[in-house]
Amino acid sequence: MMEFATPAHEACYKKVRQYVTEIFGEQCFAQEDKPGFFITHGSAAINLMVFPWSNDDAVVACRSYVVFGAELKPDLLHFLLKENADFRFGAFGVDDDGDILFEYSIVGSTADKIEVKAAMLAVMSVADSFDDKIVARWGGQRAADRWK
Repeated sequence: MMEFATPAHEACYKKVRQYVTEIFGEQCFAQEDKPGFFITHGSAAINLMVFPWSNDDAVVACRSYVVFGAELKPDLLHFLLKENADFRFGAFGVDDDGDILFEYSIVGSTADKIEVKAAMLAVMSVADSFDDKIVARWGGQRAADRWK
């Protein structure tokens, strides 16, 4: 059973659930035990999670794993940081396992359908366009290939 930290957390999840279902339909799968969703598009897979943020708000975080297993050489890390400087929203990151991801977060209480859609499409677009570039130059595996 899904648990929520606050009433605001739950309200945001319900609002976002409606939006992503309307926007992506059958491409969207709700997680059963966490307030989140999984959406696929092209070679990108998006994990959208709703996290509590203080007692009266939540954060909607759209994350896509871009590449698994690339060797994190200085030139790759420099490339990711340089690309981050050009993004208006969102940024590349590296998780504890050294896998490359792209994440974009928005404030839950003020998020509307247009903003949620824009965040998700931005993350999908970046993941889908950068995975091939990174793998070709630094190796690793695209998320889409790993989850086949």
